[in-house]
Amino acid sequence: MSADPPGGGRAVAVWGIGVAVYFVAITYRTSLGVAGLDAAERFHINASALSTFSILQLLVYAGMQIPVGLLVDRLGPKKVLTLGVVLYTVGQFGFALSSSYAVALGSRALLGCGDAMTFITVLRLGSRWFPARRGPMIAQVAALVGMAGNLISTLILARFLHSFGWTPTFAASAVGGIVVLIVLLLFLKDHPEGFEPPPASAGHTGAGFVRRQIADAWREPGTRLGMWVHFTTQFPAMVFLLLWGLPFLVEAQGLPRGTAGELLTLVVLSNMVVGLVFGQIIARHHAARTPLALGTVGATALMWGLVLAWPADHAPMGLLVVLCTVLGACGPASMIGFDFARPANPPERQGTASGIVNMGGFTASMTTLLAIGVLLDATGDNYRIAFASIFVLEALGVSQILRLRRRAARRERERLVVSRVEAVHVPA
Repeated sequence: MSADPPGGGRAVAVWGIGVAVYFVAITYRTSLGVAGLDAAERFHINASALSTFSILQLLVYAGMQIPVGLLVDRLGPKKVLTLGVVLYTVGQFGFALSSSYAVALGSRALLGCGDAMTFITVLRLGSRWFPARRGPMIAQVAALVGMAGNLISTLILARFLHSFGWTPTFAASAVGGIVVLIVLLLFLKDHPEGFEPPPASAGHTGAGFVRRQIADAWREPGTRLGMWVHFTTQFPAMVFLLLWGLPFLVEAQGLPRGTAGELLTLVVLSNMVVGLVFGQIIARHHAARTPLALGTVGATALMWGLVLAWPADHAPMGLLVVLCTVLGACGPASMIGFDFARPANPPERQGTASGIVNMGGFTASMTTLLAIGVLLDATGDNYRIAFASIFVLEALGVSQILRLRRRAARRERERLVVSRVEAVHVPA
């Protein structure tokens, strides 16, 4: 039996079910991005309280990443995805029906918990159904389809909110969770026949094993480098799409809501195009990983610097278009973090390592969401000062990437040499 799954049409179909689950999760996660102003009016809250919605959601998401990684390694993708769909669907229904701030907060927390169980589980599902060389492209395509969920939020949910109101819009969107749950239960398989993962041994249970699993994954420089790449690249676009992009474009830049929605859509479309390009480049040239990540951070910092430092009250539309186009590269660049962690860890530790990586960007996003909300309230809605917090986290992340990159590259070369030696010297 080959150690590498064959891929093929069946793999695409099964993995596609997992991607559909992630697609719906992203639609729910980003739905607040087009409803931020509506939420502030519905619940009578200020900027800090509004940012708490997304902060709590991301806090739960980030805190769940290592437990979810362990669950995926232990239980397999199907069970974890099933639980995730149930949680995020209940959360979306609760958000639709909520009439108080406290109930709405609880619903977003539940949604974040379910959302946390999707992406790294889909990555694990892909690694069980496709050859390892397809890993970078699989990750980028999954992220691309997820961004299509963001597109649903910016194009469709925004219009439904305007036409039908809060409760009908969010309740109708929650039906999508029920649909993918049914398909998941009927058709998803954890792995191809003949490629079952080895059963867990007696030492692979209990708290001691969990601690070893986390410690071993963290000990690998590639895991830590992947986390910091994800930390540094993801959050500028995440913060923009998840909550603060629409208020920034409408209140700080004086754009109509329709035009602001079109710019948010541009971020999503740019993400989808760049994701395909990055996936192809990395699959062919692994050495391009760090330059692509750092290049994205540099371009993002440059564009935010130009927009925030523009001498007039409003930046020109052309500059905002370029900013949103560049922000579209943040999501694909964050996927590079998984490409550092994947070769650094054995298959039985992939879920745990992916969970650590995925914590990076969401921790940065949560921190920035809070900082922007607090600074807006403290400065009388001065968006220039509030959004300048982006540069602080980017500087921190870049310093860690530069510190770890050579160590991770050396360790990756050592593992590659060992695997080649083991492949040549096969015992009779």
